[in-house]
Order: sequence, then C-alpha cells, then structure tokens
Amino acid sequence: MAAPITIHLEFGGGAELLFSGVKKHHMTLPSQSQPWDMKQLLVWIQQNLLKERPELFVQGDSVRPGILVLINDADWELLGELDYQLQDKDNIVFISTLHGG
Repeated sequence: MAAPITIHLEFGGGAELLFSGVKKHHMTLPSQSQPWDMKQLLVWIQQNLLKERPELFVQGDSVRPGILVLINDADWELLGELDYQLQDKDNIVFISTLHGG
C-alpha cells in the first residue's frame, strides 16, 4: 500500500479561475494500492477541486493543449507526462497559455 503523499498544486495564467480563483493548494492525497501518477492526479483534481468548465482544463484523460505543466520546475514532457509517479512534496504547476481577446 502506497502511503499518503503531500503535494503542492499551483494554477496560473488564468487557470486559477476554474478553481474559484485559488492559485495555490496544499493537499494530502490518500493512500492507495499503487503509487499516484499524474493521470490519477488529474482525475482527482476533476473530482475534488475543479469547480467549473472542466473542458477548459482537461481533454480526454490529459490536460488540454495550451496548459503548461511543470513538475518541480521541469516540463512534465521530460518526466513522462501522465506516467510520472508523484513523490511526496512534489510541486506541480498548471499554467494556461491561452488568452482570450
């Protein structure tokens, strides 16, 4: 059984508007049989944090194009994207690069 892990989530570039305007979230993910990965985290975020218009944050089982994801200041594309296994105290940032006009 994987132990619960504490992570820091941050939403910016307008993405925070989907989360009641709250940019920073410190949370503890519950223990589960296998280690947490980014794919599971996105489902958890949708079920527990995302307040409105999920289509602006997720597309299919990933984040929608135009949202930059950084894990501990590194582009998640370098870390395996959805397969990245979360570590205790990870800092995960979602930044929307889409700006309406």
